[in-house]
Amino acid sequence: MPPATAVLQLHPDRLLPADPEVRAIARRLHASVADLPVVSPHGHVPAAWLADDTPFVDPTSLLVTPDHYVNRLLHAHGVELSALGVGQGPLEEEQSRAAFRTVCAHWDVFRGTPVRYWFESQLADIFGVEVRPSAATADAVYDQVAACLVRPEFRPRALHDRFGITVLATTDDPCDDLAAHRRLTDDPSWTGRVVPTFRPDRYLEAAGPTWNADLDRLAAVSGVDTGDYAGFIEALEDRRRHFRAHGAVSTDHSHPDVRTDVLEPAEAARLFTLGRRGEITAEEATALRRHLLAEMARMSVEDGLVMTLHPGIRRNHHTPTFERYGADVGSDIPVALELTDALRPLLSRYGTAAGFHLVLFTVDETVFSREIAPLAGFYPSVFAGAPWWFLDAPEAIRRYRGAVTESAGFAKTSGFIDDTRAFCSIPARHDMSRRLDAGYLAGLVAEHRLDEDEALETAHDLVVTIPERTFKL
Repeated sequence: MPPATAVLQLHPDRLLPADPEVRAIARRLHASVADLPVVSPHGHVPAAWLADDTPFVDPTSLLVTPDHYVNRLLHAHGVELSALGVGQGPLEEEQSRAAFRTVCAHWDVFRGTPVRYWFESQLADIFGVEVRPSAATADAVYDQVAACLVRPEFRPRALHDRFGITVLATTDDPCDDLAAHRRLTDDPSWTGRVVPTFRPDRYLEAAGPTWNADLDRLAAVSGVDTGDYAGFIEALEDRRRHFRAHGAVSTDHSHPDVRTDVLEPAEAARLFTLGRRGEITAEEATALRRHLLAEMARMSVEDGLVMTLHPGIRRNHHTPTFERYGADVGSDIPVALELTDALRPLLSRYGTAAGFHLVLFTVDETVFSREIAPLAGFYPSVFAGAPWWFLDAPEAIRRYRGAVTESAGFAKTSGFIDDTRAFCSIPARHDMSRRLDAGYLAGLVAEHRLDEDEALETAHDLVVTIPERTFKL
């Protein structure tokens, strides 16, 4: 049994290969990239945090409540999400402390998971915590973090600079006025780069319960009548221009599948009209969405926004949880994917179009080597997205490198994607990726498949050059 106050100490060789010879190479590679800037082209941190630079309120609201990785594992062990602050609004001090105690008392739940790696890195590297979380240490850890949060060097902008973030992408509704982004751009004291990302999922799903209301709102903000199909397409194009004017470089799409079967214009218009009347069937709505996803690719070819696909998630798998807490609280579950035939209509039209970038992510790792890598290894437009969500974990990242590199190489990948709402976990997540890539490259050097100077160059490319090129930064 570990002592109640075991020391929290981050090993300098964590995640590096166990073989001494390979580890020595990996150390050198990691050292060369450890302090490089963080490029984060896909995430969910609100721009208002940085625009307003409002101090973080308490340790739970910062480290626990917004991190669905933490919450879902505890929920799997019988902890109610409400006990972690989910759906509770602003927390009183005792609520926040009680939730933090719950996390610490269940610390064994996170053994062997990337969540533990991220959480310990945050505690040790950012807040200077030196004891392992446990029921006995929960209050001491909480107090130390809380004492930090009232200091100016722990406000959002100071942490942003400390983390070395050069680009931070948010994820935004097409109707968002992007006022927080504009405040940052207009602020002469702000030197960072925060860019919005166009996320139109709900506007493509004609059977959705809010679809007609969403399209009415789209008409109001764009000034374009969305009563017919042509107006709807024009309104989306208008909002994409709005996003580009505010610095956007990409769009993001997440649907159950990625079929892109293109409809005849008259058929697309007919289905759209049925949707506006509330008379569309589920099958018809799916057909319209698949057509509209291809339309999003057409728009990306024309306006230059990078198109990213995050398909294959059964959203809100547990209906009672969704009804009580809403979306994005950890009850989304992966489903199997097929991409080769599903994307063929889109790629037949746009796969070789000049300047088109399509980044394919998946939580079904069976498609890494079978579909995504071969697609990226042929089409100039296709890039293999980094392991995301359930797969942004050490063993999955190692498998990704092995599955993708031999078909597509390193240059047709996306660079690491942190995809997080948990602001303080960003540097820990990127450090994890850098260590794992250093280990993979070190193995190639040890096997005499790469010279070390090539591995050093590749390690740098994976951190900076590749994400900047893929996302046109």
